[in-house]
Amino acid sequence: HLFLLSIIIFQGACPLTPGEDTVPLKLWYKQPARLWTDALPLGNGRLGAMVYGGVPQEHIQFNEETLWTGEPQSYANKGASKYLTEIQQLLFDGKQDEAQQLAQKHFMSTPLQQRAYQPFGDLYINFKGHDNYNNYKRELSLDNAVQKISYKIGDTTYEREMLISKPDELMAIKLSCDKAKALAFSVWMDAEHKEKSVKVDGSSISLDVTVSDGLSNWFNNPYKSVLFGNAKVSIKTDGNITKVNRKLEVSGASEAILYLSAATNYKNYKDISNNPHAIVEDIFLKSENKTFNKVKKAHVADYQNLFNRFKISLGENHKQELPTNKRLEQFNDTIGDPGLIALYVQYGRYLLLASSRQGTHPANLQGIWNDQLKPAWDSKYTTNINCQMNYWLPEVANLPECHEPMFKLIEEVAESGSITAKEHYNANGWVVHHNTDIWRGTAPIYSATHGIFLGGGGWLAHHLWEHYLFTQDKEFLKHRAYPLMKSSAQFYYDMLIKDPKTGWLVSSPSNSPETGGLVYGPAMDHQIIRSLFKACVEAVEILGGDADFVAALANKLPGIAPDQIGQYGQLQEWVEDKDDINSKHRHVSHLWGVHPGKEINWMYNPELMKAAIQSLKYRGDDGTGWSLAWKINFWARFLDGDHAYKMIKMLFRPVVTDKTTYGAGGGSYSNLFDAHPPFQIDGNFGAPAGILEMLLQSHMGQLDILPALPGVLPNGSIKGICARGGFELSFSWQGGKLQNLEILSKAGKPCKIVYKGKSVEFDTKKGKSYKLNAELNQL
Repeated sequence: HLFLLSIIIFQGACPLTPGEDTVPLKLWYKQPARLWTDALPLGNGRLGAMVYGGVPQEHIQFNEETLWTGEPQSYANKGASKYLTEIQQLLFDGKQDEAQQLAQKHFMSTPLQQRAYQPFGDLYINFKGHDNYNNYKRELSLDNAVQKISYKIGDTTYEREMLISKPDELMAIKLSCDKAKALAFSVWMDAEHKEKSVKVDGSSISLDVTVSDGLSNWFNNPYKSVLFGNAKVSIKTDGNITKVNRKLEVSGASEAILYLSAATNYKNYKDISNNPHAIVEDIFLKSENKTFNKVKKAHVADYQNLFNRFKISLGENHKQELPTNKRLEQFNDTIGDPGLIALYVQYGRYLLLASSRQGTHPANLQGIWNDQLKPAWDSKYTTNINCQMNYWLPEVANLPECHEPMFKLIEEVAESGSITAKEHYNANGWVVHHNTDIWRGTAPIYSATHGIFLGGGGWLAHHLWEHYLFTQDKEFLKHRAYPLMKSSAQFYYDMLIKDPKTGWLVSSPSNSPETGGLVYGPAMDHQIIRSLFKACVEAVEILGGDADFVAALANKLPGIAPDQIGQYGQLQEWVEDKDDINSKHRHVSHLWGVHPGKEINWMYNPELMKAAIQSLKYRGDDGTGWSLAWKINFWARFLDGDHAYKMIKMLFRPVVTDKTTYGAGGGSYSNLFDAHPPFQIDGNFGAPAGILEMLLQSHMGQLDILPALPGVLPNGSIKGICARGGFELSFSWQGGKLQNLEILSKAGKPCKIVYKGKSVEFDTKKGKSYKLNAELNQL
């Protein structure tokens, strides 16, 4: 048994041990933002804003989650299944070019490209006489999701306080100064859209925007857009308000409160009948008698109810007095900055709460923040890793509610994906390929060389199963998760085809994202399919019923092409042993079975783990931001914390640019946004998940404590980290050794704990906490 002196059973929360980091969680700077990637984000899942903190002009660029190009459509290519058998045979015959040409002509989506997420508008506030200022500071508090800007003009201090409230569905801005009647400013709104209009009425400004028809980013195909929106800002002040052209001017004020909200005509992916003006007016009607303090109080209570469940300290925070951009610049010096790593984990949780709340759409490629009419990769949902990586964090970081928008997306793509499954594969169930958008496109887009990725649906379904594993919520499993998992499995059951050379069942046609062209039998597909089939079997064992279906899955499982070790000792990416060991491609898709899957592991097939390590070494350490994040998770699963930390150091390389670049080496912008480059938010979620994977792993049916702790993080503590089986843990460590451990059992399941090769098992009761004490020399 593991170092146990006693097991103490008690009710209640698990406090952190002495040494918990009590430093305020803040990003802060000594100058306004120069670039969009210097600005600081706010959001409530539906509304997002990037605050520049400028003097004498404040610029707030804002978004509303449903403003996209395009219109309701299915994207499925009717009759594409007629060409499926011919494409498969060409691939079996080794005629890849011909197969790609045929697929490009007859098998791709119509139209060939999905639609783009759009910026909504810009709010500007000009302050009169504020050209010369000092003592400037802007900060974002992760503790309460509030931004503050302060500076002095002469002997007068000016302050701004900003938040985006989920309870009140609006952005609230408080402008103040410590000298009576010294506040004077003008306010106006604008937008990048060609079709826009501004109306000033009393103490409010209304902005209407219409998304224009246009040409797609990549193929110049024309498209029609049908979405429009309304935004409104209102002012409450003790000063005077005057209308001047399309602006409102405020003078002689000591304080002013601005409320901003927006909405569109989007109702769901089939229906665009919402009335944005009515929605916005209703929001303002409900808030018209609310003070800023009342809005703030409700906002903070709502936010902290979720955010405060989890705390993390990774040791010294000796660089806390440095601005965040300076901490980033100095991270890779010899001293290090463990406090910045802990801050980064909490920043990931903050961004998740800001871009993915119950009742909203899931975080897209840029979360909810975008300032471009033609954003990189349309800022949609890339389902060959990026969309899924956005949701590696919520379960382990104690924010399962933030996973909910992803489940809603899965339900909707299952509907549209059932049409694609029939039209493209003549199969039952549902499929989604390389991407989806707000119209829930599921057919293969762009190019047959990388757009026909068959694993997207199965990987999405994996998130449903993971939510069950963490929560043990049988009602969720029965009514939401299993029906979607079953339907996805049905598609793969119908789609798998026998390879005439090996006799194995393989997926075809498909891609190993985003390399190697159109192929049959990429390892990633088979890993995802096996994982899904096994999850369905387990689900039925829990729920009962459906015996014939899972028996058919179980019968097919042994025939699926297995993971193989190739001629270079690598884990093969394809059925054929043709891996290019000189490729440094950012995708390492054939390691899905290591993470987020679990079929390749140290417990049952160490030889495959060694081959996976060899593959990752050949691929190299460098990569885009999200690629570095995935590699943190890989090295954590390989139990090599020092190598995982090397990936963290690379992720924390400063990136400063005012251009959209598509570089191979990632890093972080000054606001800690993940730099692909350009900005993609997936690394901001995937890397914190990987850092937590270094501290706790639960994918093998046991709680493995500090499995990949790097040598440079010898001291730390964590509270509220979650594990599969329905457990919530708090523990601390000193000198690289575990000090104490507390476990809250949320589901009453048996618990097995592993630490440095030792283990203990015991039964638990739902709602009870268990404290494991140990003397240091017994660890």
